[in-house]
Amino acid sequence: MIVPGLPSFIPAMRKQNLDLQALAAQHQAEAIAARLARARRPSYLGDAVLGAIDGCVTTFAVVAGAAGANLAASVALILGVANLIADGFSMAVSNYQRARSEQGLLAKARAIEEMHIRWVPEGEREEVRQVFAAKGFRGEELERIVAIITQDPKRWVDTMLTEELGLKLELPKPFRAALATFAGFSAAGLVPLGPYLIPGGLCRQAFWISAGLTGLTFFAIGVLKGYVLLQGWLKSGLETLALGGAAAGLAYAAGELLQRLMG
Repeated sequence: MIVPGLPSFIPAMRKQNLDLQALAAQHQAEAIAARLARARRPSYLGDAVLGAIDGCVTTFAVVAGAAGANLAASVALILGVANLIADGFSMAVSNYQRARSEQGLLAKARAIEEMHIRWVPEGEREEVRQVFAAKGFRGEELERIVAIITQDPKRWVDTMLTEELGLKLELPKPFRAALATFAGFSAAGLVPLGPYLIPGGLCRQAFWISAGLTGLTFFAIGVLKGYVLLQGWLKSGLETLALGGAAAGLAYAAGELLQRLMG
């Protein structure tokens, strides 16, 4: 609030000072150490968000296709649950295999670098030297860095993996990645099916209730995706809502078209 008679730039300056104080607090030694430790740990939020997007899109697409074909609510529910289980499991297994492949790639790269250090240590030292020379280090300072890194074989290999090959040393656990994907898929995929659990509901009545709930879920998932990817929450929410709506619209049109063609 701007106090009457107070120059308009004063509140902005106070807010800026508060922001600078918060920024300074985040750059204390303890805060930096904690933030770096968190950054090294793998996050499974992205797996859950992607699973939720896919779960909501595919399950509602099944519901929309059933509604477009004017099928009974029980049929839409059966098809939706079948998709929820099968597609959710398939996506979880795919993410599990992806995480396993990343771990295998890291292990293979580590074994190769360890072999290179044993067979051609001077060549590997030169690689370290050139990596840090490219960062601006020169002369005795550069040689001291090379000596410190290469005196510990594990640190030496880790440096080559991250600096030369661009690999991450801390990777997600395959089972946890799969579980996060399946949990996100199932939680979001249940939303479009909720109205079909109402006894006596007609397919089209349940469909419009499902469409409204699914739209809200699409938007919420988009907001969460924006948080994960450091994007604007409104743009990300609307983008996910538009993409999910497009997929549902295509499924609905396909169901209606097929129903007409089959008479």
